[in-house]
Amino acid sequence: MKIVGLITEYNPFHNGHLYHIEKALEVTGADTAIVVMSGNYVQRGAPAIMPKHLRAEVALEAGVPLVLELPVCYACGSAEYFAEGAVSLLEQLGCIDCICFGSECGDYYLLEKIAHITADEPEEYRSFLQANLKSGLSFPLARQAALKSYLQDPSLDEILEQPNNILGIEYIKALYRRKSPIGAYTIKRKVSGYHDKDLKEGYSSASAIRRLLAYAGSSVHMTSDKPYDEPELSEVLTRLEDQVPPACIRTLEETHRVRYPVYTGDFSLLFRYKLLTETRESLKEYMDMTEELANRMVNHANDFITFDQFCDLLKTRELTYSRISRCMLHILLDIRAADLSLYKEAGGCQYARVLGFRKEGAKLMARIKRFSSIPLITKLTQTEGLSETAQKMLRQDMFASDLYESVITNKYKMPFVNEYCQQIVRV
Repeated sequence: MKIVGLITEYNPFHNGHLYHIEKALEVTGADTAIVVMSGNYVQRGAPAIMPKHLRAEVALEAGVPLVLELPVCYACGSAEYFAEGAVSLLEQLGCIDCICFGSECGDYYLLEKIAHITADEPEEYRSFLQANLKSGLSFPLARQAALKSYLQDPSLDEILEQPNNILGIEYIKALYRRKSPIGAYTIKRKVSGYHDKDLKEGYSSASAIRRLLAYAGSSVHMTSDKPYDEPELSEVLTRLEDQVPPACIRTLEETHRVRYPVYTGDFSLLFRYKLLTETRESLKEYMDMTEELANRMVNHANDFITFDQFCDLLKTRELTYSRISRCMLHILLDIRAADLSLYKEAGGCQYARVLGFRKEGAKLMARIKRFSSIPLITKLTQTEGLSETAQKMLRQDMFASDLYESVITNKYKMPFVNEYCQQIVRV
């Protein structure tokens, strides 16, 4: 049996994701797929719009046999850590033959060339990179300029500005560094760009769909000058009928303002409380934190109003919005640089936790149990045998999920469901 691994967020699930699943099976010749999906927080440094179990259920309804959760320490990390965590999980399952990811360029060999350069860091490339960093450029821009100089290819700007290309490079780099036997393929992203804010025919970005759902069904929303009426949920869902599978429409309808939407603004007071407990020195311990950002957070602490407003306030030429948002999420979820170093030394992901499966997914779980070098978790009550490192990673996952659930409880006045009580989704 040939198995392809898919690394996803499904935030929320849409036709582009369905295309990715179908095309991945086609181009790799795989018999089936295993999905690794971000939990309740995503790579851009934000909570997922809806809980992980709902997103997993839609993926299963769309035909995915098995959905595993990417631990939160990796799910809300930079592209490098996100890829490192997902690849380590898939490789340690012991049964994955290849991965397949979407990219804007669709050119695997170009992405592989860039990945190997950034992994090996030839002396000339490193000199360009260090010079660019010293000039005040942020790391992404410094790397982009260094690659362009090293390869003498000005067209790389477009390649290195696209988020899925960047993630693709990091997937290939992670496989290369681990000397992994897993193969890799890419398929060209269809129609919509990652950051597109407007719906496109048939294949829209998750960003555009989230934007449409943001205030659906609310009575009034303030613009800069006057209030205006927002579309009813039924109108929004009608517009989404050709953008997402029927199962997703049903979930969006049944759980709207019951279990979703969830946004960074919903965590504002929680972050404000956490910030009040921190010092300039303690902030430096968190993942992705720099001395400059720690100083800016302390200096502007009294100017905090909301999560998003604070990100905008702290942003500089060197500190991007996404970088700041991820740092703030790491502070809120207590994810420290030392934690990621510990996990890296231990081989990456310490377990594979099942979010949901279809009937045929049971065979895949049996295969994982046979070949995997990490435990397969189906019940939180049966994790006593985990290593101390794995227990630490799992506690972070549980805390992050319980915090997310607390926000839902407060926002929609729903009963709190402890992570121990969350049921695996079966379709």
